[in-house]
Amino acid sequence: MLIEHPLPDTDAWVLLFAQADLPVLRHTDEALCKLRGQMESVNVRTLSNAILQDPLMTLRVFMHLARHRRKTQLTDITTVEQGLLMIGVDPFFHHFDNLPRVEDHLKSRPRALLGLLKVIQRSRRAAHWARDWAIHRCDLNVDEITLAALLHDIAELLMWCFAPGPALRVEEHKAAEPHLRSASAQIEVYGMTLLELQQALIRYWGLPQLLAQLMDHSNASNPRIRTVALAVDLARHTANGWSDAALPDDLMAIKELLRINDDMLPQKLGVDAACILPLLAATPSL
Repeated sequence: MLIEHPLPDTDAWVLLFAQADLPVLRHTDEALCKLRGQMESVNVRTLSNAILQDPLMTLRVFMHLARHRRKTQLTDITTVEQGLLMIGVDPFFHHFDNLPRVEDHLKSRPRALLGLLKVIQRSRRAAHWARDWAIHRCDLNVDEITLAALLHDIAELLMWCFAPGPALRVEEHKAAEPHLRSASAQIEVYGMTLLELQQALIRYWGLPQLLAQLMDHSNASNPRIRTVALAVDLARHTANGWSDAALPDDLMAIKELLRINDDMLPQKLGVDAACILPLLAATPSL
């Protein structure tokens, strides 16, 4: 199922994705097959680590949890490890067998596959930064922050998976007008922003409300939400290197969030200081 033209409204997009069988990365499927062969010795932490390498697989797990939520369950499950404890290791391998693969699903659309893989790489970087910064801030639940950053751009991944034509048009608009905001290009092509679609999908699927809250940039004064937003922004703005015009503002905001100076920043970003020295020169020191 590949859509080449935009759908009429948000509800139509939600129904499209709600009925879709989400593919996962080939590497994820292979890793799970290997772990299935070691089922007797596999623990929840090892399985969780394999799942969290792939935002699509992570989403599949939470969709499964929402569909099979028990009436006696009073609180949301907000981490993959919690979800696996609820499902059980053996039942997990039963429920998640013969998974469709992204590479097969998009084999006729190599540009869309490349677009999707770039977003997955971006999501992994955002999750890595968000986790490190949450640890630095002594957040009470680092895994929730990591998950929110990993799944932050899931609507964009779904577009690349199932609507490659419109997704490519958004990229073409942005390439033609480098200063065009992503949200403006999305509204022009999709008729909505991807964050709006994502919030609608979270409600439809019954995913944890905390995810919706941590992805809601309108409350960016909250340090947990700000951690996710800044990690996602930095991953997006560095996707093609360290020359994006938005990066000086990103770095200033990260220093404020973490309460660190210029000397500590490269370590918190995991980059050589030379990469960001010109950018730091454009930001006032704390």
